[in-house]
Amino acid sequence: MIMGRNFHIRLDYRWVVVAAASAMLAIVMGQLVNGLSAFFAPLEVEFGWKRGDIALINTAGLIGIGLGGIVMGFAADRFNMRAVILMGAAVTGLGFVAASRAETLWQLYAISFVTGAFGGGATFAPLFALVGSWFRTGAGLAIGIASAGQAIGQGGVPFANTLLIDTFGWRDAFLIYGLFALAALLPLALLMRMPVPAPHLDQAAGSETAAPLPLSTVIVMMSGAVLLCCSLMSVPLMHLVPLLQGCGIPAPEAGSVVFIMMIAAIAGRVAFGKLADMIGAVPAYFAASLWQTALVFLFTRIGDLTLLYIFAPIYGFGYAGVMTGVLTTIRAMTPAGTRASATGLILAFAWAGHGLGGYIGGLLFDLTGTYDLTFLAAAVAGAVNLVIIAALFLMTCCTREGDAAPV
Repeated sequence: MIMGRNFHIRLDYRWVVVAAASAMLAIVMGQLVNGLSAFFAPLEVEFGWKRGDIALINTAGLIGIGLGGIVMGFAADRFNMRAVILMGAAVTGLGFVAASRAETLWQLYAISFVTGAFGGGATFAPLFALVGSWFRTGAGLAIGIASAGQAIGQGGVPFANTLLIDTFGWRDAFLIYGLFALAALLPLALLMRMPVPAPHLDQAAGSETAAPLPLSTVIVMMSGAVLLCCSLMSVPLMHLVPLLQGCGIPAPEAGSVVFIMMIAAIAGRVAFGKLADMIGAVPAYFAASLWQTALVFLFTRIGDLTLLYIFAPIYGFGYAGVMTGVLTTIRAMTPAGTRASATGLILAFAWAGHGLGGYIGGLLFDLTGTYDLTFLAAAVAGAVNLVIIAALFLMTCCTREGDAAPV
């Protein structure tokens, strides 16, 4: 009787891990991925910096997440995962506080890189690897729910930043958010723990199937795919607010468009996680990538706020499934014992793509004075990504010929 009760406690606690991971991702990634979008205008006004140079602040942080994620993924596989995540929580909050005192571009580049490497890098890949380790079946839905937290943050944080900046200025906006992050992240990190190995747990939850392709093949193909899809993804995340401000839409309203887009993304991340459980991770990843590739350029053709409120959630629902698709595909195609390491390595290219897309987007705007070429380049990157995903799917089908369900 006691053994059965402990078994149910273990099963129930996995949802505590999912909820806590979702909240942490909202706070950390909401600021690191696209929270800077609200700071473009005030930094441009105060210092006269170009948008390409400002975008490099975000790029430095994303490169930090990518490089740090490799190291922290290996550390999480080999040492105490909760300690790694706890360190990431502390560094994240302190990094945002430090940003409030910066006076030069190089200081913001350095602070952003360190915060990304030892804050975001120590939380993102380890958190998703941890969530996946609690689920033998139905992992797509769990990863989708955790990923939905990131969507909440990516919508809510830029919107909150616009309000904080309007009220307190950009420095105090960083300070307030940093203190909030410390107060929230540290207790949440203490909830993280690995599942206790138990034969009963394995029997009840099922067992994972073998990886369908060699790990080196998966890492190479997925790294190329995520580099491109995240280059596309970063363009509206980083440049939609300044694009709309250039159309005469005030910053709070522009931020609200991103917020609405990301609210729809919450449902999209969960829905595509469930879709991955139903049709396979790679087909779900392809569907989400096709969605964002087909629609991204239309942002440059809509200048009416009402129409943007209609279009943004349509785009956001499908775009959101991309990250869920990436994570469920990595889980489906990598061995459990090296999953955090593989996740960190592949996602290093994802964050490089985020940084590359954001920087090139700002650079193309500086060169042309419009965002048309920026969003067109994003669509082209998405099209090449679709070719890679299709090839991955065909290789998997050939390897698993005769299986009832694709990966």
